[in-house]
Amino acid sequence: MSSPKPLPERAGDTTAADPWPVRLLSLKIADYVDRMSALWVEGQVVQVSRRPGQSTAYLTLRDPDVDMSLNVTIRTTILDASAPLAEGARVVVHAKPTFWTKRGTLQLSARQVRPVGVGELLARLEHLKRILTSEGLFDRDRKRPLPFLPHKIGLICGRASAAEKDVVENARRRWPAVQFEIRTVSVQGPNTVPEVSAALSELDADRSVDVIVITRGGGSFEDLLPFSNEALIRAVARAVTPVVSAIGHDVDTPLLDFVADLRASTPTDAAKRIVPDVTEQRASIEQTRQRVWRGLSSRVHTERRLLIALRSRPVMADPRAMITARRQELDALTDRATRRVRTNIHRGGDQIDHLRAQVRALSPLATLERGYAVVQHADGRIVMDRADVEADELLRVRVARGDFAVRPVSDLQS
Repeated sequence: MSSPKPLPERAGDTTAADPWPVRLLSLKIADYVDRMSALWVEGQVVQVSRRPGQSTAYLTLRDPDVDMSLNVTIRTTILDASAPLAEGARVVVHAKPTFWTKRGTLQLSARQVRPVGVGELLARLEHLKRILTSEGLFDRDRKRPLPFLPHKIGLICGRASAAEKDVVENARRRWPAVQFEIRTVSVQGPNTVPEVSAALSELDADRSVDVIVITRGGGSFEDLLPFSNEALIRAVARAVTPVVSAIGHDVDTPLLDFVADLRASTPTDAAKRIVPDVTEQRASIEQTRQRVWRGLSSRVHTERRLLIALRSRPVMADPRAMITARRQELDALTDRATRRVRTNIHRGGDQIDHLRAQVRALSPLATLERGYAVVQHADGRIVMDRADVEADELLRVRVARGDFAVRPVSDLQS
C-alpha cells in the first residue's frame, strides 16, 4: 500500500494539482497569528455580550473611522475589574490576536481594557484639529456662501428628534414655501459616522438640494464625539453643496462646526439663518417701494419746478421776444449806419463843392472871365514872348466865350 503524497510546506509551493486543504490553510494562518505579540488596539465598543455563569464575555470592537470590526473575548473577572463599559464607548484593549480554525475567523483575546478618558480624547481632538487646520480644511476662504432663498433644504437629523422639529417648523414659519429632503440617521453611537456620511453623500448628489443641515440636540461630550470624527469632517469638506452645522447648544463645538460653511448655535438658529423671514422681506420690500416712490415724487416735483421756472422766462413766455429784441437791435444798427453813410455823403458833397469852387477859382477860365485871353500858335503852344510871333503868322485867340483867329501885322504897317 502506497503512502499518501506529502503536501507542500510553503504557500508558494502549492499548485492547482497540488493544493492545500482548507484545514491546513487554517492551521497555517493560526500558526502565523499565534506568533504575533500582544498589542494595544483602540476602538469603539459596539456590543457587550455576557451571560450569567459564564467566565467569558464578548465584545465587538469597531473602528470609528471605517466600517470594520473585530470580536473580542475577555474574562468576566477582567471586565468586572475595569470601569463599566457602555456601547459607543472609546476603549484601548491590550489583546493577543487569535485565529479560530474551525470557523476561519480572527478575534482578539483581551487581557486588559481601559476606557479612553475625556482628557485624552480632548487632546486627540486638539491634535486632529491642528492637522486639519494645517491642511486648510478650516480656512475661511474655502467656505461657500449660502443661497439667499434655498428652494429645497437637505436635513440630516435623528429619528423623530426635537432638532428636526425645530428646524422644519421654524424654517416654514419664516418661509412657508420652503421644501425639505430629510434623512433620519443615528446621531449617537457607533453607527453615527457611517450613516451621517452616507446621508450627506446622497443629499450632496441631489442637484435640487441647495443647502444641507446636519443637526442634533445637545448631549454629553461622548455623545457629540462622532461629529468630530475625521472621516466625517473630510466628507463634509468634499461636499459641493453648502453645509450648515447645528450640533447641540452654543457651548458645544465639535470639529464639524469648523469645517461647515456655516455654524449655527442651535437647530432653531439654523432655521433662522438658512431662510429669510417672509414678513421681514415684505416689510423691507414695502420700505424700498416707499423710498423709491418718495424719491421719484421728489424728483418729479423738482423737475416740475425747474420746468415752471424755465417757462416763466421771457424767452419761453414769448418765443419771438428774442427775435424781436435782435430785430430791434438790427434796425437800430441799420438806422445808425444809414445816418452815418448819409452824413458822410453830405460831408463828401460839401468837400466836393468846396474843391470845385477852389478849382474854378484857380481855373484859366476864371481868368478869361475877367477879360483876359490866351494866344496860341497854330501848333497849340501858348505865345509867351512877342519875339516868338512871326509876321503874318495865324494865331488862335481864346477868350471866355469862344476863340478866334488873328494875324498880327508888322510894326511898319501899324
